[in-house]
Amino acid sequence: MSVTTSGGPSAAYNDKVVRQFAIMTVVWGVVGMLVGVIIAAQLTWPALNLGIEWLSYGRLRPLHTNAVIFAFGGCGLFAASYYVVQRTCQVRIFSDTLAAFTFWGWQLVIVLAAVTLPLGMTQGKEYAELEWPIDLLIAVVWVAYAIVFFGTIGRRKVRHIYVANWFFGAFILAVAVLHIVNSAALPVDIFKSYSAYAGVQDAMVQWWYGHNAVGFFLTAGFLGMMYYFIPKQAERPVYSYRLSIVHFWALIFTYMWAGPHHLHYTALPDWTQSVGMVFSLILLAPSWGGMINGIMTLSGAWHKLRDDPILRFLIVSLSFYGMSTFEGPMMSIKTVNALSHYTDWTVGHVHSGALGWVGLVTMGSMYYLIPRLYGQKKMYSVPAIELHFWVATIGIVLYIAAMWIAGVMQGLMWRAVNPDGSLTYTFVESVKATFPFYVIRLLGGLLYLGGMLVMLWNTVMTVRNGRAEEVRIPAINPAHA
Repeated sequence: MSVTTSGGPSAAYNDKVVRQFAIMTVVWGVVGMLVGVIIAAQLTWPALNLGIEWLSYGRLRPLHTNAVIFAFGGCGLFAASYYVVQRTCQVRIFSDTLAAFTFWGWQLVIVLAAVTLPLGMTQGKEYAELEWPIDLLIAVVWVAYAIVFFGTIGRRKVRHIYVANWFFGAFILAVAVLHIVNSAALPVDIFKSYSAYAGVQDAMVQWWYGHNAVGFFLTAGFLGMMYYFIPKQAERPVYSYRLSIVHFWALIFTYMWAGPHHLHYTALPDWTQSVGMVFSLILLAPSWGGMINGIMTLSGAWHKLRDDPILRFLIVSLSFYGMSTFEGPMMSIKTVNALSHYTDWTVGHVHSGALGWVGLVTMGSMYYLIPRLYGQKKMYSVPAIELHFWVATIGIVLYIAAMWIAGVMQGLMWRAVNPDGSLTYTFVESVKATFPFYVIRLLGGLLYLGGMLVMLWNTVMTVRNGRAEEVRIPAINPAHA
């Protein structure tokens, strides 16, 4: 392990690893969205799997979720956190060697997922499908990531720890604990293992992990992005630093208890379901605290939204964050959940957060980062960013509106009964009624994928016209340290 010392290379930031992760964010974004479009088409026209087992929905769906969450989102988080922690601490990254290991190790995890999941090698656990050897590799890479991140904070030249690093730090620590506990398993061979937990305990641990993967991987980490890139792009200070700390502590405490709302009306004890519901409702307050803090950072600079598509990506992402974090607590209420559970309403909710919040904030952050990483003042084509914004936003709206309508319709059809107590509709009738909404969902997904392809072209042209240069670390005035 090489830890840089004063003088020499430590006088500049290590942006090589940031560049690598930023480029792969865009590449994996295209791949993940493409697989999503393929399975959306399969749900609309099932014959599109062509009878090939490796292309069946059950094999490709976990590939899609892993590619979008851990490949696209994960690479974006690595890139942003490595960039932000160096700038806010005014030091070079703790270890160049470990940072490089996290990049190549994470890409290996993604490639192994892309091979094993279509082959049917899976633990069958939501967001934790990968088999035990890959889980071990994830744990090793993640520990290296933690060492690099917290090592950099430990060597900082600035006394204050900026709030973005609080969120990145919480995300790194929580994901480590969640992954290791939920992935405890007994291997029976190199390709197969069985969970260390059984029955309803396994479900409980899984959704403690599953919902907190949303809470920390898909929320806390991206709030770290938001707290750095919105003030930088808007050229305004964070609206309320006090609110940022209050909502940080409220968010990370509350999120851990919300998982049982995934298990309403199951074998989970009723009191546990109720605890999950109550904490989900409480979660609305810290979630909206973060949204309000980000949006209000634009106070006095609202006019910038007219001309700055990058800022639009970042601010509209917060609007979707606020919407999905209102919808989630509402859906956790047992009486609402009785209608929404197992319907496409849940799919719409997930994608309003994934495409609207995670997707847009990542794209906006990468549009900020990529030109700076290649010595450019802006991306190759600003109109292409504008095009991407509108195509992606329209795609999201079509997707989630179709799923909301389909989901409510499904819930109502499934619970409709005749005067004699028999079901009014067969399940097949509800599937048939859903067909046009699946077509609209596919159209929304195609638009979103189209936006990612525009971003890939823009990124390639920016890199071709730019040049990777070392950025010197500015001298610190001891009085301000």
